[in-house]
Order: sequence, then structure tokens, then C-alpha cells
Amino acid sequence: MISPYIALMKLRVVELLLVTTLPALFLAAEGIPPLGITLATLLGGTLAAGAANAFNMIIESDIDQLMGRTSKRPIVNNQVTENQALIFASVMTIISLAIFWFFTNPLATGLTVSAIAFYVFGYTVGLKRRTSQNIVWGGIAGCLPVLIGWSAVTNTLSWTAFWFFMVIFFWTPPHFWALAIKYKDDYEAAGIPMLPVVAPMKKVSQQMWFHTIAMVAVSFLTFYTANLPIWLYAINALLALVFIYQLAGLKKEQIEKSAARIFNGSITYLSLYSMALVIGSFIK
Repeated sequence: MISPYIALMKLRVVELLLVTTLPALFLAAEGIPPLGITLATLLGGTLAAGAANAFNMIIESDIDQLMGRTSKRPIVNNQVTENQALIFASVMTIISLAIFWFFTNPLATGLTVSAIAFYVFGYTVGLKRRTSQNIVWGGIAGCLPVLIGWSAVTNTLSWTAFWFFMVIFFWTPPHFWALAIKYKDDYEAAGIPMLPVVAPMKKVSQQMWFHTIAMVAVSFLTFYTANLPIWLYAINALLALVFIYQLAGLKKEQIEKSAARIFNGSITYLSLYSMALVIGSFIK
């Protein structure tokens, strides 16, 4: 059966990574990027992210069985063994790096290695079970597809790529903490010190506000360094206001419902922001 192996890749998470990779390709090319590089980057990125997620499930199989949200994952349910998952993840890693090496360039390949390694060893092994700031620094792995996409086209990096990277860096904590609020009991049962588990809601809210305001600031810097049309700034401001409005709705009385709205709204924000960058790359 192929479905358990597809489940190991966590493709819904991979989708978000591709959503940020694609505008990086367009911005770097200042228009439509080369088709071969685009396909190689998206395919290689999908396999690399899927491999990292599979390694994550192997390492976390002990805590996945303690959480309702993750209790149906394939290793927990004995649909695949840890050895089978390890072979699958390793093969996908090799194929993804081969794609980047042969069809893009060494810089993009090296950044892909870094993304896999940081997610597996930095976040999953090093940070997740040890600190409430796990997702803040561990989220760097999810920011690297921006740099990978940019470097795949240009074989260099730039300030635009850096600021877009920082948008994802500051976007990740409020996005993930909203999920952690909703599944607070799960994380507590598994002994994972997510910020909503170990800190009062007042501190969680303050941290979410800090990261959201920083995200909005660097989102405009990305537009500025990419020299995008001024009317797109108005669209970005509208997206930011909607995000802030949803965050302001984080109420104690309906904490889980408001957290779910923030989580879903953050995905919409990132998708529309990325779309605006793609549009801007054509008409600047």
C-alpha cells in the first residue's frame, strides 16, 4: 500500500512550503522562472520536505501515540515499520538532493541539505521537547524554501530573499501557537513544552502580537526591496489588518474557536501574500 508512505510525507504541510517557494522563484527571475528549474525545485522540495517529515514521524512515534491529533499516523498504527519509514525517508532525501544537484546548483542543494538537517536534528531532536521557544527557532527550517527557490534561479541570495525569509520566520510562531492552543491538552499529555502549555495566555498573546507586528513590518520590506508596485502595498496592508483583527479576537471565553480562526486565517494570509508577490514580479 502506498497511502501510508504518502501519509509519512505530511503533504498538507508541504503545500505551505511550496506556497512560499513559488513566489521566491518568480521574484528571483523578475517574471516567469525557467520551467526546468521551477519543476526541479518544486519536485525536489516536495521530496525533501516529505523526507524530513518522515524522519520526524520516526523520531516522534513515541509521543505521537499519546496525542489524539497524531494517533492515526502510519507508524503508530503499524501500517509501516520504523525501518521501512527510515528507508523511505532516506531514499527520498537522496533523490531530492540529486534533483537539486543536477537541475539547479550547489547553493540550492546545500540549502536543501540544511533545511532537512535543521528540521530533523535542530527542531525534532534538539528543540521540540526541551524549550517553549521550539517553534520560534525550529521554524527556520520552514523558512529555508524561500532561499532555496531564490538561489535555484540566481545561484545567489539577496535582501529580498532575506526579508521574505523573515516574513515566514515571524509568521510561523503565531500560526503554530494557535494550533497549540487548540491542542493544548494533547501537547501537555505528550510532555511537549509548547508555549501555550507552559505559559499563561497573557504571555502567549503578547508573543503572538510581537511576532505578528514584526511579520507585518518585514512584509513591507520585502515589497520595498523587490521594487513592487505601490498599489500592492495597499493589498498587503489589507491582508495585515485582517490578520491583526483575527489575532485581536483571541478571547479567553472562546479560546479554542478563536485560535482555530487564527490558524486558518494565517494560512489564507500567507497564500494571498505569496500570490501578491507573484503578481508583483510580473508588473513591477
